[in-house]
Amino acid sequence: MTGFEPAARLAAGFSDPKAQALPWSDVLTVLESSEMFWLSTVRRDGRPHVTPLPAMWLDDRLHFCTGAGEQKARNLETNPNCVLTTGTNAYRSGIDVTVEGAAERTTDAETLGRLSRLWRDKLDWVFEVGDGIFLDDTATHPALVFAVAPAKVLAFTKNPYSQTRYVF
Repeated sequence: MTGFEPAARLAAGFSDPKAQALPWSDVLTVLESSEMFWLSTVRRDGRPHVTPLPAMWLDDRLHFCTGAGEQKARNLETNPNCVLTTGTNAYRSGIDVTVEGAAERTTDAETLGRLSRLWRDKLDWVFEVGDGIFLDDTATHPALVFAVAPAKVLAFTKNPYSQTRYVF
């Protein structure tokens, strides 16, 4: 999907009459530059679970990591569907983006190496690549890495107010 540009559709019912569909390039800028995202998963009993974490956009996917025993990893074992949200907390400015899709483990050493460099360069967070996992500097907290290929992306602008859906 690299280089793929999804079709943008303005949701007129949720947008100012002056609004236009936001170009995908603007959404990519948000996904590539954001440091923090909110990950929403579903627990086995159906209750939601939301947590902040850093994520990296690479190869048309959002990547994040977590310890194998953490709630989000346990949730993804039974239901890989999730949402990653990023943007601003401003009411009148900025772009908010949600990415919906299914999380899949990323274990390929080459991809993990590229991702570890992104984490280091963007956040000064150093990971070594282990056998299909990330290792922190103490090698005591292995992290599983997940990739979410977008099934649906929504972008919300605030001036003028708009909602754009991207079809994949």
